[in-house]
Amino acid sequence: MLIPRWRYFAIGGGVLLLMHMLASIHPTYRANTSPLSLLPDTWRSTSVSGTYDSAGTTWPPDSAVPELTGKTRPLFDDLRVDELANRRKANAVFVVLARNSDLWAFLESMKQMEDRFNHWARYDYVFLNEEDFSDEFKRYTQSLTSANCHYGKIEHDHWFQPDWIDEEKATKAREEMIRKKVIYGHSVPYRNMCRFNSGFFFRHPLLADYDYYWRIEPSVKFFCDLTYDPFLVMQDENKVYGFTLSLYEYIETIPSLWASVREFMELHPEHLAEDNAMAFLSDDGGLTYNKCHFWSNFEIGSLKFWRSQAYMDFFEHLDKAGGFYYERWGDAPVHSIGAALFAKKDQIHFFEDIGYRHEPFQHCPQGEAHTKNRCWCDINNNFDWEWYSCTKRYTELFN
Repeated sequence: MLIPRWRYFAIGGGVLLLMHMLASIHPTYRANTSPLSLLPDTWRSTSVSGTYDSAGTTWPPDSAVPELTGKTRPLFDDLRVDELANRRKANAVFVVLARNSDLWAFLESMKQMEDRFNHWARYDYVFLNEEDFSDEFKRYTQSLTSANCHYGKIEHDHWFQPDWIDEEKATKAREEMIRKKVIYGHSVPYRNMCRFNSGFFFRHPLLADYDYYWRIEPSVKFFCDLTYDPFLVMQDENKVYGFTLSLYEYIETIPSLWASVREFMELHPEHLAEDNAMAFLSDDGGLTYNKCHFWSNFEIGSLKFWRSQAYMDFFEHLDKAGGFYYERWGDAPVHSIGAALFAKKDQIHFFEDIGYRHEPFQHCPQGEAHTKNRCWCDINNNFDWEWYSCTKRYTELFN
């Protein structure tokens, strides 16, 4: 039996041990009390540039595509260091087209983007709406990020159906699509959205000073950690368009689109890029359209490219044809055709290591990328090689 004096020492020692164990849970305390922190700085490896945590792991590296060491991922608190604010960044932004009613669905998307990438990358957000954003929308979205959020209203003429559209003709077209059960065939707001994304979003004043954007929509999923900066890939490798999913368009929505495209190519052959990606769009050198397109609900792109004379002339030609309202031309085939014709094929990038889902399709990285990037998607649920996907065609043609 311990005598009373030693009993007090034992209790005191136990309390100190418990306090140390609890404090060690906090990353700052753990970093300052680890044996590695006691070593001279010159003893620690500096062979890879970047920000080092107490385990010697680089996070995130300054290079656009770092080597993955396989070491333990640092905790969130370890990433909140001054060096992150001074790292090399692209002049880029997230672009979100949403209504106030989309708030809760978008917060799911935003939370995943923050957890997987932007909590260390800290790129700003630009939110666009045809109406004013509510204080609730602004409060909740800003609360999820340490980056800046900007909220803008879309100009009336950039969103609503133009006055020069023949409403009787447009109404008959919608009625026919309803009869054929074409998805969104009835919807004028959907057509407004497609036209806006095709030719106007990049003209908004809030985007005027940016070079690159990443489009994010409500109710999407980001499955994997991003340990590099996709915007720097776009900038450093001179890419203009990046995608994760591709598929065939519903021909019922674009019956005359390719005729308008061919007409434009004949009028403006000077806009066609050498070594372009026409082979992704057509099996016969441009006579017909095979309906392949990149799914634009996920796209990382160059704003300068959409503002180029070639694309602006292209959009103007399509807009005057009226197909956004007389049919149901989507921004996905319009963007895809524009990128494939007016950029070189090696300026289009497949972000194979970014796991992504927009109902009902998903891209799930395979093999080592799935493990290293801590993806939580089912590798067997991957749209890339399904019969309705165009990704196999893209990789066979251009890789």
